[in-house]
Amino acid sequence: MSTAAFQPATTVTDRLVEANRRYAAEFTDPGMDARPVLGVAVVACMDARIDLHAALGLELGDCHTVRNAGGVVTDDTIRSLTISQRALGTRSVVLIHHTGCGLQTLTEDFRHILEREVGQRPSWAVESFTDVDQDVRQSMQKVRTSPFLPYTDDVRGFVFDVTTGRLREVSGRA
Repeated sequence: MSTAAFQPATTVTDRLVEANRRYAAEFTDPGMDARPVLGVAVVACMDARIDLHAALGLELGDCHTVRNAGGVVTDDTIRSLTISQRALGTRSVVLIHHTGCGLQTLTEDFRHILEREVGQRPSWAVESFTDVDQDVRQSMQKVRTSPFLPYTDDVRGFVFDVTTGRLREVSGRA
């Protein structure tokens, strides 16, 4: 019997680690510090269809990137933005939601389902929404009114169209 039959299948993580080995073999320290060159923090959805740097013409070191489900502004997002502004010099915030977001199909019932399944209610909210523009406006408002963020004059929100790759700016007013 072949020993190959006893070898575990390669996992996705194994593939990523191997890709990192190849990357590191040719890596050269870019000599940057943690302060983004453009002084901007981008908050966006974690959706795998959005190549954020390519979509915005960004290079390594240009911005801080905060990604989460829906790109919503949560307490942890405010935490990251506060550190970005107060410790690392950012002054602008760009918020990017997108069309066809999975959070538009969920409800807070998701938390109840999890509670029944695992015996513990999540401490976090799902932050689902039905109107992407309104959710962008709400996120902009959360950033603009946070007492922890000293720079709230340049906060803009957008919706990324996953079928065209275009950004559409959302007005701060409903």
